[in-house]
Amino acid sequence: FPIFVLSGYIQLKQTSSNSKAASLHWTAERMLSVLLLAMGPVAYFNPGPVIDYSLAAALTLHGHWGLGQVLTDYVHGDTKIKMANAALFLLSTITFTGLCYFNYNDVGICKAVACSGASEYDCGPGRSGRPKRWSWLRV
Repeated sequence: FPIFVLSGYIQLKQTSSNSKAASLHWTAERMLSVLLLAMGPVAYFNPGPVIDYSLAAALTLHGHWGLGQVLTDYVHGDTKIKMANAALFLLSTITFTGLCYFNYNDVGICKAVACSGASEYDCGPGRSGRPKRWSWLRV
C-alpha cells in the first residue's frame, strides 16, 4: 500500500507546471545525442570548418547538459548550487572557446582525431598556415 501512495505522489509531482519545459529539454538532449551520432560519419567523410565548429558547439552543449544533471543530483544548498552552476557555465565557456581556438589556429577537431590514430603525427600546418602546435603528441 505505501508503494502505491508513493507512486501516485511521484506521478503528481511530475505533472507540475514545469513538466512541459522539462519534456522539451529532455527531447532536445535526445536530439543532440542523435545529432552527435550522425556527425561522426559526416566528420569522417567530409571534414571541414563547418563540421569542426558544429562539433565544438554540440560537444560543449552535450557536456554542459550532462554535467548540469550531475550537479542537480549531487549538489545541495542554495549557495552551493549557485556556485556550482557558475563554475559549470565558466567551464563550458572555456571549453567552447578553446575548441574554437583550436579549430581556427590549428588543424581542427576532425583532422586532430584522424591524426591521433595515424602512425605518423605530422598532419601538416593548421588552417592559419602556421605549423601545428601539438608536438606534445609525439611519443
